[in-house]
Amino acid sequence: MREDKGIFYRIDWVLVGIYLTLVIIGWLNIYAAVFNENHHHIADLTQKYGKQMAFIIAAILLALGTLIIDPKFFSQFAWFIYGFFLFMLVIVIFSGREVAGSKGWFAIAGFGIQPAEFAKMATVLALAKYLGTLDVSISRFRSLVTASAIILFPAIIVLLQHDTGSAIVFLALVIVFYRAGLTGFIPLAFIVLPVLGVLALLIPKLMLVAVLLVLAGGFYFYSNQKLRTIVLISAVFLGSVGFVFSIDYSVKHILEPHQRNRIHVLLGQNFDLKGAGYNVNQSLIAIGSGRFFGKGFLQGTQTKYNFVPEQSTDFIFCTVGEEWGFLGSSILVLLYLGLFTRIILLAERQRSRFSRFYGYGVASILFFHFAINIGMTLGLMPVIGIPLPFVSYGGSSLWAFTVLLFIFIRQDSYRYELV
Repeated sequence: MREDKGIFYRIDWVLVGIYLTLVIIGWLNIYAAVFNENHHHIADLTQKYGKQMAFIIAAILLALGTLIIDPKFFSQFAWFIYGFFLFMLVIVIFSGREVAGSKGWFAIAGFGIQPAEFAKMATVLALAKYLGTLDVSISRFRSLVTASAIILFPAIIVLLQHDTGSAIVFLALVIVFYRAGLTGFIPLAFIVLPVLGVLALLIPKLMLVAVLLVLAGGFYFYSNQKLRTIVLISAVFLGSVGFVFSIDYSVKHILEPHQRNRIHVLLGQNFDLKGAGYNVNQSLIAIGSGRFFGKGFLQGTQTKYNFVPEQSTDFIFCTVGEEWGFLGSSILVLLYLGLFTRIILLAERQRSRFSRFYGYGVASILFFHFAINIGMTLGLMPVIGIPLPFVSYGGSSLWAFTVLLFIFIRQDSYRYELV
């Protein structure tokens, strides 16, 4: 029997160290992004950097609270937690307040709490619970549909709140399916569908359908021409045609006008430096002006004169790029890569299937936020308004990411006892 030397001896301090480093980097860059000479104290609670300090203290208390909870609690109550936050997602639509076009916030004690951020954690718990108890391959139709429904339920509710960015994040959990044994043509579909979606916005629909018809005919000609193969080719063709027209319909009728404009700007269909393309253009100017070593702390002109909107939240990476340059940006990216790598390594050493799948879920959510957020600031992704984990300003996102990560740290600390 292993000697129990306490919780703090067992936890992975490398992961905790990376977390604390990212939080501190975020706090300093929020200070730089919204610096007010009349309120220069970093702990001034009337300013965003002072509020972020309060958020950080609360996050550390949440982390400590998570570490003292019995690790079996998260597995045993996964469905209850999932159901509770689904309920909160529905309630906020009717009784929440609207922020930036999204009605997904509760006003509590003067602060805004966004249930969608915590719902990501709850969904990872529920998905890990389901996959952990699954005694058949997830490639089986029923298992795949059930696992997909766990992800899609909260995503659809969040979409009804007009928060497209947060809704899309839930789809990152499809990555966990691969660790659970997903095989076949489905992984290829997740590569082909985005390409097909882009083509649906760039070229005439009938021309694209004609190309798909030719490809289907080619597959049919070179196939064994058995009935099952013919049905499969026909189903894929019809599904692809439906997908092409659904993309066109979604962009025209579901997305908000500003989201639609951002996609057109990203695809080069519009050139609007004063409208939809303004944020990205100013972001690129800020990052480019930092060059290799950066302009120095509090010396960023783009940052100082508020050229980039939402620079403390969605575009916080601009501040890093301008004031810390390519070198500082690279260090930040390497920290994130270290975080993802460490989580995957720890996930693979788990004896509990629940803990292993939960770890992959944590890595998927954090990586998706990281990739999309930095992609937005570099003009490589549409601007969908999601924060950079542990770095962007905000209480809900910081607290939710902290609980998400520290549940896994707690699971890992008890990995020899959990099976």
